[in-house]
Amino acid sequence: MASCTIDELLMKHVGFIINPIAGMGGRVGLKGTDDVVAEAVRRGALPVANARALEALQEFARLLAGSQHAPGISWLTAAGSMGRDALKAAGFASVEVVHAPAGMPSADDTSLATRKFLAAGVDLVLFCGGDGTARDICAITGEATPVLGIPAGVKMYSGVFGVTPTGAAQVLLRYLVGEIGLAVVEVVDLDEEKYRRDEWAVRLYTSARTPFEPTYVQAAKALIAGVDEEAVKEDIAAQLLEDIEAQPDTLFLLGPGSTVQAVGRALHVDKTLLGIDAVVGGAAVGKDIDERQILDLLARYPACKLVLSPIGAQGFVLGRGNQQLSPAVINRIGADNIVVVATPAKLARTPLLRFDTGDAGLDAALISRRFFSVVVGYHHLRLVKAAE
Repeated sequence: MASCTIDELLMKHVGFIINPIAGMGGRVGLKGTDDVVAEAVRRGALPVANARALEALQEFARLLAGSQHAPGISWLTAAGSMGRDALKAAGFASVEVVHAPAGMPSADDTSLATRKFLAAGVDLVLFCGGDGTARDICAITGEATPVLGIPAGVKMYSGVFGVTPTGAAQVLLRYLVGEIGLAVVEVVDLDEEKYRRDEWAVRLYTSARTPFEPTYVQAAKALIAGVDEEAVKEDIAAQLLEDIEAQPDTLFLLGPGSTVQAVGRALHVDKTLLGIDAVVGGAAVGKDIDERQILDLLARYPACKLVLSPIGAQGFVLGRGNQQLSPAVINRIGADNIVVVATPAKLARTPLLRFDTGDAGLDAALISRRFFSVVVGYHHLRLVKAAE
């Protein structure tokens, strides 16, 4: 039997794969990219997953270089935009390509590469994508092989994702050096076809094991409801209705979610449940709008308020399910004009507010505010801390 060196015994083997089309539908208002890649491209969508993956890999390389206890890393990956290109750009040399897509990368390629990772005995599968990618991978790994996601999709409600690409890098290193352990989490996904029709159809698909550190790994989305939830939403809506009536020339952008949808009902406006809608003086001026349409409205209306509700348990205000609100949009609106709304029941499960806009500088500026005032009822505010 061949002998192994100490370095070989300490070597960690990581399977790495990117879904290169993940997240492309977000800014153009498609609420996902499953089965609509051509339409996303037609609307001007640009790939985002490889840039998010590279951000994570570069941070991981930096952390490795500064760690006294870091193991050697051997990567298994797929060819080209499915992994090899990003690893090369990040400066990693020990890379084995175990799968090459025959054409446009597909979910089948993700599955085939994952099976090859497992056959090779990897210590962990690191992937970059959204809930659909997580579902494809975890259907194969189950709870046997740990997985960790770099967030790059439109909707990321599963518990396997780092809160940001750099957060995923920190979790990966801490796990590989033995500082943190594993947790069993839920892998969920939305039906994107129904999602685009403004219908909420979320399903638990499987469970998986992931390196868990609560600061840097997101929880699965919680659907929170209480006996008085609807009454509280109506109180929040009454507060926002007063603000809208008092500022008749101000553009109000109303984000996704049932709490904000209650504002639309108070205005007698057909507010979408899952899109971004626009109101001026109590009248609708845009429905289910994308990034370009938002920027056009901002050019017409100098004053703007953006009304958002965090995702239950995860705490994301920006970066999950509302990528139409790009860094360009947020910089134009300004952090002072973001109005956060949530019921007390949601905040009880959502102690911190998170931001993952895709622009690290903008995220840092938002986090530097430390606290945001959250409307929790009629003329009732609560200060909630931003996650660092």
